[in-house]
Amino acid sequence: MELHDLWFIVIAVLWIGYFFLEGFDFGVGVLTKILARDRAERRVLINTIGPVWDGNEVWLITAVGATFAAFPEWYATLLSGFYLPVLVILICLILRGVAFEYRVKRPEDRWQTNWEHTIFWTSLITAVLWGVIFGNFVHGLKIDRNLEFVGGPLDLVNAYALLGGIVTLALFTFHGTVFTGLKTVGDIRARARRLALRLGPVTAVLVLGFLGWTQAGRGDTASLAATIVAVAALIAGTLAVRGGREGWAFALSGVTIVATIAMLFLTLFPNVMPSSLNEEWSLTVTNAASAPYTLTIMTWCAGIATPLVLLYQGWTYWVFRKRIGTQHLADAH
Repeated sequence: MELHDLWFIVIAVLWIGYFFLEGFDFGVGVLTKILARDRAERRVLINTIGPVWDGNEVWLITAVGATFAAFPEWYATLLSGFYLPVLVILICLILRGVAFEYRVKRPEDRWQTNWEHTIFWTSLITAVLWGVIFGNFVHGLKIDRNLEFVGGPLDLVNAYALLGGIVTLALFTFHGTVFTGLKTVGDIRARARRLALRLGPVTAVLVLGFLGWTQAGRGDTASLAATIVAVAALIAGTLAVRGGREGWAFALSGVTIVATIAMLFLTLFPNVMPSSLNEEWSLTVTNAASAPYTLTIMTWCAGIATPLVLLYQGWTYWVFRKRIGTQHLADAH
């Protein structure tokens, strides 16, 4: 295997890890206005992800950094082509982080309500925009013979990419609902399970439609297998919720996210950004890659650092593994 092929796989794994982990906390952010009935329950939801949300974003930083170092042409075209949606995502992530930290700094109802609205909308918008961006990855962009994006923002608005945004929103919300059932006790846990049972079938239909469309356009045997795994895991996860097996339900909803994102990368390879103008002008793992020496150094650094990061993040989840409920809150804010 060539190093540029290896780093394509590494970047795919980083994005898969990011969406698996950040997916449920985006979902929990959306649930603060859908599932929670009062401020105490919103605080419970926020506390389920409070110790881990910022660590989850490390996967995003690493994925973008790895893309910059391993595939500079991919990075440059990505930022020029997706300048507006990426800017909106960055603003949302900044505001979302500030909202988590500042919400309880003052006792006024208006202050806390505004930050709670911020958590909801930034979670929802970011979840949708990631689907739109990855949908356009597969759909293709207006890339010319010089490997430069020559389109405009409206070129990103198409039926396939918009469906991708709806799918990621539904999938992350379902993932967050299952996570809430796994991490809470009492009435909020019961309501999370009921909501998951309603969301599961709808999400399965959306995922099947999106991946089926992808398979029809660019799929092969491997991507078909990933599609089957994604839909089957989502159905099985919904059944696990019905049976009260919340741990299995969360794992299976995670498998759905893993298989869905893996399917998109499988349909891309060996391209990293297909050109909708001419297939020969597409960015590939070959023409977008850094020099072999750079990739070699990166491989050694990643081999040393990655196990340490995984151990630390795994330890964090282990420490904060217990369920919580409104009875565990020190006050009602």
